[in-house]
Parts: sequence; C-alpha cells; structure tokens
Amino acid sequence: MGYVKTAMLMAAMTALFMGVGYLIGGTGGAMIALLVAAGMNVFTWWNSDRMVLRMHNAQPVVRGDRTGLHALTAELARNAGLPEPKVYLIDTPQPNAFATGRNPENAAVAVTSGLIRSLSREELAGVIAHELAHIRNHDTAIMTVTATFAGAISMLANFAMFFGGSRERLGLIGTLLMMFLAPLAAALVQMAISRTREYAADKAGAEICGQPLWLASALEKIAVGAARIDNHAAERNPATAHMFIINPLHAHKHDNLFATHPATENRIAALRAMAGQAGSGRVRDTATVSSSSVPKTRARRQSGPWS
Repeated sequence: MGYVKTAMLMAAMTALFMGVGYLIGGTGGAMIALLVAAGMNVFTWWNSDRMVLRMHNAQPVVRGDRTGLHALTAELARNAGLPEPKVYLIDTPQPNAFATGRNPENAAVAVTSGLIRSLSREELAGVIAHELAHIRNHDTAIMTVTATFAGAISMLANFAMFFGGSRERLGLIGTLLMMFLAPLAAALVQMAISRTREYAADKAGAEICGQPLWLASALEKIAVGAARIDNHAAERNPATAHMFIINPLHAHKHDNLFATHPATENRIAALRAMAGQAGSGRVRDTATVSSSSVPKTRARRQSGPWS
C-alpha cells in the first residue's frame, strides 16, 4: 500500500505542476513546464547526492575507521542485498542520519557525530538499516524528484504575475491565489510522500537488522536529541530536512499535514508491534549484526538495552 500511495502522490504532484503551467501559458505552457521539470530532474538526479553532502559538510569515512562505522554499514548492506554504499560523517552534536544517491549503486549514508556518541551499537545498526532501506526502496531518488517538482512549482507560481495568459484565465485575484496555493499544495504532497516512505523504511530497516526494537530505541533517543540540540547546517538548508531519520528542525509532535516526518511515537509503536509479531513467530528475523562490527571499547562505553 505504501508504494501505491506514493505513486498516487507522485501523479498528483505531476498533475499540479502541469496544471500550473497550463494556467500560466495554456497547453504550450504545460508542455514547457514538463520540459523544464524534466531538465531539472536530470540535473538533480546526477548531482543531488554531492550537493546535499556538501551542504552538510559531510566527510568520507574510510574503511577500517576507529568507530567501526564503515564495517557496520558494509555488513548491513550485505544483509540487505545492496552494494556497499559510501559512508560519511557530519560533525554536529545533534544525533541524526540520512541517505542519498540516485540509485543503490551510487548511494551514500551519512550519520552525525552526535549519533555515534548517543547510541549503542545495536541502536546504531537499526538507524543504518533504516537508511539502507531508503536506498533499497529507491526513496532517495523519489524524494529528489518530488523536491525538484515542488521547487519548480514554486518558481512557476512566482512568475505567474509576469504572464498575461494567467491573468486572462484567472484574473488578478485568481493569479494571486495560485501564487500562494500552488506552492503550498506542492509542499503538502511532498511532505505526505516523505511520511509514507518513512514508515516503509522503518519496517524494512527492522527486517534488515533483524531487531525492530533496536530502531525503536534509537528513534526515542534521536527524537530527544533533535528536540534540544540545533543542527545549524540543516537550519541553513531546510529543504533537506525531509531526508533525515528525524526532522532536524524540531518537527511538530503530531502527524499533521505540515510535518515532514510521521510522529515519532507512532513509528515506535509500529516497530514494537512488529517486534511482538516476531516474538510470536509471525515475523521472522532476517538478519543479525555481529559484535565484531564495532570496536568493543565503544560497545562497553555506550550502554543500550541490548548491549
């Protein structure tokens, strides 16, 4: 159902984009809008990962790093049946993480230094598994495309006043309303897609690491940290907020229309229900993470519910 809902929302975004183009320039305007969107999507398809990593000053993590982050990610990628992604570290105290890349062969996982300091090995495995699920589900590409569409709709709406066709069809008041309502509608669709993909990634990530409670515990800690610790790079680039596992901009608590992420407590409840099914034998753990993936010194230093 998650994929069906995503496809419907993507169709709505495309229709909205072409509708704005039509209102501005008729049939020709709609076709021009579609061509512009295609060009923008091609550009962002190839460059979005580098752009986002640069925005957050992410630094590559080399194989054999002392934190064990690279080894843990590689092991989970094998569990997920994925090529080994590039691994990056963001130097910020806020615990958080995101994945990016146009496809599984050109993907990257980025975690913050605050995340490594805050979580146990098992919780960190749950978070990385969640990000790998986004890669396997091609969510990184989906969100890149929707973000581009949303930006293009806002651009078209802002130019509406300069086109006579839009004023003739809608009048001055109608044109002004379109300038405000079209970007708002695009943002709502983008947020709805983001929330849908987060639930799907939670489920798939729990299956990749084999323990839903690892991710549930991690989400609790990340939510607390994100609520009280600023992420200055994310504040400067709010358009990237939907990529993180928890909204870095101190999201609203409830699953409302304007939230980029589902309510954390709802996600945790779903994972705990999934763990209950696993305990009763209805859901089988598909993978586990070996204790050698992260140095024992860090595992002893950080206490978690499964350490």
